[in-house]
This record gives sequence, C-alpha cells and structure tokens, in this order.
Amino acid sequence: MSPPSTESARLMVSESAKKLVQSLASNAEEGLSSEDAAQRLARDGKNVLQMAPPIPWWVRFVAQFESLMVGLLIAAAILSGFLGDWIDTVAILAIVILNAALGFLQEERAYQAIRALRDLSAPHAKVVRDDKLQVVAASDIVVGDLFQLEAGDRVPADARLIEAFNLQAQEASLTGESIPIAKDAAADLADDTPVSDRVNSVFLGTSVVAGKALGVVTAIGMKTEIGHIARLLDETRQEQTPLQKRLTQLGQILVAACLIIVAIIFVIQWLRGGKITEVFLTSVSLAVAAIPEGLPAVVTVTLAIGLQRMAKRNALIRKLPSVETLGCVTVICSDKTGTLTRNEMTVRRLWVFDAAWRVEGEGYAPDGGIFPIQTEDLDSDAPDSDAPDIDEPARSLPSAAPTSPPALERMLSCADQCNEATWNYDHESHKLEMIGDPTEIALKVVVAKAKGTHIQPYDSVLHENPFDSERKRMSRVVRYCNDELQMLVKGAPESVLAAATQIFIDGEVVPLTDAHRQCISARNAWMASQALRVLGFAFRRVDHSPEQWHREEELVFLGLIGMIDPPRRSVTDAVASCRRAGIRPVMITGDHPQTALAIARAVGIAGDQEKVLLGTAIVQMSDDELTQHVTQSSVIARVSPLDKLRIVQAWKRNDHVVAMTGDGVNDAPAVKTADIGIVMGITGTDVAKEAADMILTDDNFVSIVNAIEEGRGIYDNIQKSLHYLLACNSSEVLFMFVASLIGWPSPLLAIQILWINLVTDGFPALALASEPLGENLMNRPPRPMKEPVLTFERGRSILLHGLLMASVCLIGFGWVYMSDPERLAESRAIAFSILVFSQIFYAMGCRDSERNAFSIGIFKNHLLIAAALGSILLHFIVMSIPWTAEILGLAAMPWRDLPWVIALSLIPVSFVELRKYFFARQTVTADQATDVPSNAA
Repeated sequence: MSPPSTESARLMVSESAKKLVQSLASNAEEGLSSEDAAQRLARDGKNVLQMAPPIPWWVRFVAQFESLMVGLLIAAAILSGFLGDWIDTVAILAIVILNAALGFLQEERAYQAIRALRDLSAPHAKVVRDDKLQVVAASDIVVGDLFQLEAGDRVPADARLIEAFNLQAQEASLTGESIPIAKDAAADLADDTPVSDRVNSVFLGTSVVAGKALGVVTAIGMKTEIGHIARLLDETRQEQTPLQKRLTQLGQILVAACLIIVAIIFVIQWLRGGKITEVFLTSVSLAVAAIPEGLPAVVTVTLAIGLQRMAKRNALIRKLPSVETLGCVTVICSDKTGTLTRNEMTVRRLWVFDAAWRVEGEGYAPDGGIFPIQTEDLDSDAPDSDAPDIDEPARSLPSAAPTSPPALERMLSCADQCNEATWNYDHESHKLEMIGDPTEIALKVVVAKAKGTHIQPYDSVLHENPFDSERKRMSRVVRYCNDELQMLVKGAPESVLAAATQIFIDGEVVPLTDAHRQCISARNAWMASQALRVLGFAFRRVDHSPEQWHREEELVFLGLIGMIDPPRRSVTDAVASCRRAGIRPVMITGDHPQTALAIARAVGIAGDQEKVLLGTAIVQMSDDELTQHVTQSSVIARVSPLDKLRIVQAWKRNDHVVAMTGDGVNDAPAVKTADIGIVMGITGTDVAKEAADMILTDDNFVSIVNAIEEGRGIYDNIQKSLHYLLACNSSEVLFMFVASLIGWPSPLLAIQILWINLVTDGFPALALASEPLGENLMNRPPRPMKEPVLTFERGRSILLHGLLMASVCLIGFGWVYMSDPERLAESRAIAFSILVFSQIFYAMGCRDSERNAFSIGIFKNHLLIAAALGSILLHFIVMSIPWTAEILGLAAMPWRDLPWVIALSLIPVSFVELRKYFFARQTVTADQATDVPSNAA
C-alpha cells in the first residue's frame, strides 16, 4: 500500500499511532527497508527547507566591477577611445576584465570550500531501518521513517509520536511559546488541533529538552509546519566577520589618503604641461593600483584555505568570526571524558558487598574475562596499566566474606537492561556495530565477557526516567517474562546510594546500615582515585501502577562498576603546547574529584600540589568570589551545567578569552556564552551544536589546540598578504609622487601601472595566503582581542619597505633619464622592470616577520615559488613580444642592463632579510646572556 501524501499525513493527529504507521506503509518495530526508503527519497526529494536560489555566476562576476575606482578607470579608458587612443582603451579594459576574473575565481573557490564544510557539519538522525538502528543524514529522512529522539536532539522532521518517556520539547521557534511542552504519545486529539496543542506530535526545527521518544515521520522539508514559513529564510544575508569589517574600514582610510596623493600628482603633472587625458588616466590608474582591492578576495580565500585545513585536522568552523577569535584564546575549559580521554570505556572492576572481580580485555571487543580478586589483594591491586599512578590510594577498608554469584548476576542484569546502547559484535568478521554512549557500550561489553552468567531475559520496557545532570541517574521499569516488574537504576554512586534503603548481600535483601554506606563510599573513593569512572547500580520491585514508575526511592543497592577511560596519548603534548602558547587548559567535569585530578595530573593540566574546585563550593560562592577563585584551580569537578555557565562568565570577568567545550543540551548556555563555543561532533547533541562556533569531528582536545594553531596561522597569513599588498602599492605611489616632486615626467604609464598591479599583486598575494603554518605560532602569547588589523609598528614597516622599493625604482629611472632625457621610453622600461622584480622578490620577505627565507625554507611554499616564476616569465614575455611591448608602451630594454636591474631589485628584500638575521642573532645572544629561553611564558 502506497503511503498518503505528506500534506494529508500532516493532518492525521486524530488517528491512533498504530493505524497511522500502517497508513504510511511503515512498520512500528522494523521501520522501512533501505530499498523503500531510497524509493521514497527519490519520489519526495530531500528533507530540506527551500532556500533562496544561489546567485548566478554572472551576477557575482559583474559585482567585481562595482568599485568606484574601477568605474573611474573604465570611464577613463572609454574617454581615451573617444580621443582616438584605442590601444590604451582595449588594453586597460582587458586588464580590468582579467583582474575581475581573478577576483571572481578566488571568491568562487572560497565559496565552494565553505559550502563543502557546511555539508560536513549537516545534522544527522537515528532511524530504524531494516530492523536496525542507524545514523543517517537528516536530509535523507523520508515519510514513514521511524526515528529516535532524546534530550538534546533537534527534531529532524514533523512526526507523530509512537511512544514517549517524559518527553518535553522546546517549540519556541515554531509557536513562540518559551516554556517546554510536555508530550504524550497516547493523547487523543482532533484533526483541527492547533500546532501549539498537538502534544502527540513533534515538529522540524524544534528541540528535545528532556526525555526520549520514538516517532514516525509524517512530513518532510517544505511540507512541514516550519516549511510554511521558510520563505522568511530567503531574506537572510551573510554578515561580514569583524576582521572583514575592519579591513573595509582600513580600505576606506587608504582610499581617502591615496586620493589626496593622486590628486596632488595630477595637479603637478598637469601644471607641467602633461596631456590632460594621459595625466587623468595615469592618476586614476595609480589610485586603482594604490588601493588593495584584491585584499577582500585574498582574505576570503585565506579563510577558506584555513577552514579546509582545520577540517582535515578534525575541527569544523560554523561561524566565520570565530576564526580570528581562535588566535586570541587564553583559556580552554575542557570536559574530560572523550576530549582528554579516549572515550573508549573499558570496565576494569566489579564490586558488590564485599567481593570484587577484575575484568580483562581492551576496548569494545568482548575478549577477555572476569576473574575474582582475593579480599586481601583488593586494596593493593592496581586497576589498569594505563591508569595514572596515585600516591595514596585508600587502604583501610572493611572486609567481609565473599558474596555468592547472584549479587554479581543481579548487577550485570541491571547494567545490561538499564541501558540504551545498541551493541553487536560479529566474532567471525571481528566487526563491531554500536550506537550509543561509550559508557553504556562498555557495560554491554562486560556483560558479554561474563560468559556463563545468567542474565534474566525481560519482555518489555514499560517506562524510562532518562538521565539528567540534576539527578545524576537514570532508571527503567522492565517487565520480565514471569510478569514481574522491576525498576532498574544506574548513576553516580552517591546519587544511587542516597535513594537506597536496602542492600543485596548473599542473595538476600537486608537493611542498608551506616557501616554499609561507609564501606560503599570508601570503595567508590578508592576506585575514583585510580582514575576509574564509577557507576552505582540498584533495583526495586514495583507493581503495575504507573504512578509508581517515577519514584526512584527505597532502592536496593547492588554494587559498583569501575571503568577506565585512559588519557589520549597525544593530549600531554597538546597541553604542553598550550602552556608554551600562553594558553591555560582547565578541566571541567561532572566526575568524582579524585578521578578528575588523576587524569589532570597524567596529562599535565594539574601539578602535584593542585587542588580541585568542587561544584558544591561554587554554588556557595557569589559571582565576585567565583571570579577570584576560578583562576586558582585547573581542575573543577562535580559541576552542573549552571556551574559551567558561571565558570565561563568568571573567566571572562578576569579579561580572558575563553574556549568552552560541551556536548549535552544543558551545556548549550555555557557554550554560547564562551568566546569560542566548542561541541563534540560524535557525542554532542544537536542543540549544543546549534550554539557552537566550532565542532570537533573526533571529540579530541588535540583538535582544539590544532584549531587554535590554524586560527593563528590564518590571521598571520592575512597579515602577510595585507603587508605585502600595502607595501607594494605604497612603493608605486611613492615612486610616482617623488618623481613628480623632482620634476620628472610620469615614470610609468597608466597601462604599466595596471599591469604591475595585476601581475605582482594578484598571484603572489594569493600564494602568501596559503603559506604553511610557522614553527613559532604556538611559542608566543595570544594576540590581544582589540589589536588593530594594522598596528603602528606594522604600518611603519610597510612605509619603510615601500620607500625602499620606490627608491631603487627612482635610482633606475634617474640613472637612464638623467644621462639622456631622450631615452624616456627606455627609462620607463628600466623602472617598470625594477618595480616588477623588486615586488616579486619582496614577496619572499613577507613570509615571516621574524625568520628569514633560508630559515623557513625557500622552497617550502610551492605556490609562492610558482607565482614568482610565473610572474617573472610573464614579464619577460610581454617585454620580448613587439606587439605586447607596444601595447604596454615599453621600449626594448637592453639585455646588458638586466644584471644591474636585478641587483637593484634585490636590495629591498635583502635589507628586510638581513634585518631579520641580525635581529635573530641579537635575540639569541640576549637569551644566552640571561640563560632564559626566548619563548618562556
């Protein structure tokens, strides 16, 4: 039976969920088949909102001519044509079009790169297909798909709920109602029920703030409720980053300054008898050359190249302004699990009162086994070879006779059944299929290792109280085959213990005494001190009254399971790199303080004398007190999501630029408040990702440090391109200006200025934007947030370097012209060549502000070498071919003059490189004299 149209399915709120699933030709247990889903996708299209059509390429190409200066240049070229100078007209227009084409290609490359990165960060959804839970792109969801929802998920399509456990959805984006809506899958509603009252449905674009559910898709894309208002999205426009805005402001200042200088040159040349058309054309050309119009395109390409490099290093940038902020980060507040650790939980210890077992085997493969530990060896036993060493583990713990296996079986049954993970291991192919939280997968694995242990099968899950950060536990009400109902509970040991009144010992349920509680707490503390993450387990029998299924109280405590998530091997080096870069890493976790401290010491975040700041202490502090105390500890444990938000605010009040990691829905406020909000791509919820500036595709702390390094590199490359363009442009203006003051005729024609601007500005500047990362990027302190894009020191260097290039051009032009004024055309050819060569050679000196080209490696930037050689070859070609030389107004330059032309052209870059060399020697000498490393923090 073919499913109804999505429009009619959207109105079926009055039908029962079972009947609706049938009408959609789906299956409430197995979902759709892959073949059926593919057919529906081909028929109905992607599950996406219709956006504004992309701007046609020819419109974006025409936009390259919108500049006032380009408009004046075109007008001047046309005027030359009316006056009969058609060669200049055609040549100038050709160069303008070529320059526009170069800018268009640069921007198109950046546009395609950024769009590809956006596709990488597209949302995903968990759907049931072929009777298996799968993760698919949200855009590939079809009508009739079954999908799972849990706290933190963005709803991927309009859907009718089949079952829901304490589900609450935030629908403010659709209804305007700020309070989360409680959902009820069994609600009986009329077809004309308003969207805001459809409690048995969820809608695309909304988010789940609590609970979990299973739903069947009834509408996708533009047929959804939010699709009806999607036309509003057409109005959105991409904003410039702060850096691009500052560069625009800088460009406006440069335009004003250049127009003044060009106007002076125009007046001087005109008063000295120059042809008004030639003088005007030269002045406009000089203005065009003086203004770095290619800089916006270079910045865009630099950002795109940097974003691609970040993506290769597992960091996806969602918001462009964060790229420049990365270079200013002074504090990284990082979670522990998965970020600093491997996120490959492996159970190492099982404990029930009072017996223990050692679990062997690595990772998620069910290899290894469970072996008892003798009571006398329990306290001295080291849980894991990968665990950090702890100097003082708890040792004076009470002992008792080993309990019988039923206690272990009960706990393993609870671990297996109070569990949302999907785990399957094929022993023949050695392939592992798993979906879910790593902690819960580890529990499934230890159950598989407990070969021969009896796990009581259950019939169905009647109710679930999902985990939340306030209760720090979750529970399920399970019906067994004998019709017995039990509530199974797992969570933080202290949370489970607080709700328990009895304990399971020797196969019997007995009252939980203070002595029991002390023993459990001591054993929990010892496990935590060994860098084990510890979970407590409990159960209680319940009757068939649903009102009891919410009450996590009067529990029977079963035992503890300790698992190891060892530090990632590369994190220690990344932390050290942070410290060299003036960045302070801080661990923020909800784990036990001893566990957190052990991991922090192992990776270098905390020293031997470091103290842990507890969330319970933070709650008691005022904002001013927290501002004072937050900088005194690098390890903060047992924190709530509200604590994270206050911690970020406290660091910011201390004038720090904060990067904050998160993954859950409750982390979103802290992530959004941070200067750089970072969310885990693997474990992160959709809501958290929406608030983030950056997504880690591997959930690894190392990727954060790599992203900061790339962010610094991107800003550096933009500064290099800016420095190069402004120095070259200032050399042209200064050359023409001084020549006018001396009384010489115009040393360059308009067409020559434009050609230099095209050849030397475009390709080398773009190559500088792709300069490989410098070795010293992470050996210097962060850049101040309010530092101007053009500092006084850099501006002074730009003018000095521009003056050097202008000076050698004046020497070359004057050497020939002063010896014989009739050789004006040859003088221009000499000056033209010197200016081209000196600017190309100077590009080599812009690669690093501190190290010379030999230290960096002359051939390390292949694009720059190619751009330089290509520009030089092009220059020789246009000077050697008679008709191109005639178009550019160039006389033949005698080849005997080439050596001294090149020698003069090398003077500016030689000065720049020698200055770096002697400065580096002085720095080394000073460091040796004081015996302090130059990169000391």
